[in-house]
Amino acid sequence: MTAGDPPIRDAATVILLRRGPQGASVLMGMRGDKAAFMPSKYVFPGGAVDAGDGAVALAAGLAEPSLGRLAQEPRPGVAIDAPALAAAALRELVEETGLMIGRKEGVGCDWPGYAEAGLTPDAGALHYVFRAITPPGRPRRFDARFFIADAATLSNDPDDFSAAADELSHLHWVPLDEARALNLPFITEVVLAEVAELVAESGDGPLQAPDTVPFFDNRNATPRFAQIS
Repeated sequence: MTAGDPPIRDAATVILLRRGPQGASVLMGMRGDKAAFMPSKYVFPGGAVDAGDGAVALAAGLAEPSLGRLAQEPRPGVAIDAPALAAAALRELVEETGLMIGRKEGVGCDWPGYAEAGLTPDAGALHYVFRAITPPGRPRRFDARFFIADAATLSNDPDDFSAAADELSHLHWVPLDEARALNLPFITEVVLAEVAELVAESGDGPLQAPDTVPFFDNRNATPRFAQIS
């Protein structure tokens, strides 16, 4: 981090993948044109980890190899809280889209939507697939972990965005082979290429964890690329 740069905050993003006879699609929405970070860009649901995310009881936690991979490459002096990252991903998903991944077991959750449905957030279906740290010189900086989940694991109607907040507009399922034509941040273009490869490898079967997790490490002025295995 260089002088004058904002601190790097942990963040989590969810890539929802929907597969059907017409092919695969991903859920995306557009950030407002007045947003301080990535205005007018199409993105996946996601955002910064909140202080209370680590205390959220999950019906199931992240599975391996995602859990072990999340523990790698910590920023100096910053502990990696995998359950908090998973909870943040699911919380941002319901806040920004109204969609939930949960179970009717466990202690429940007071998040809007989950509380009314009697659901406990379930991170067991999330696969950790990508990590990127925002480069220096940006108004906000995040250490973002990207998770992918099959839309078949959703607890509610995948086309019902009526409970979504207004942070993302134009929420819709975008065919995977058309998504890269949208107005995207560079890193989202890269992630989409990785998702397309993962979909091809999974075929018609369940989503599988990738062989490695690409990591765009921009914490310092000299960019670094790594593969987390």
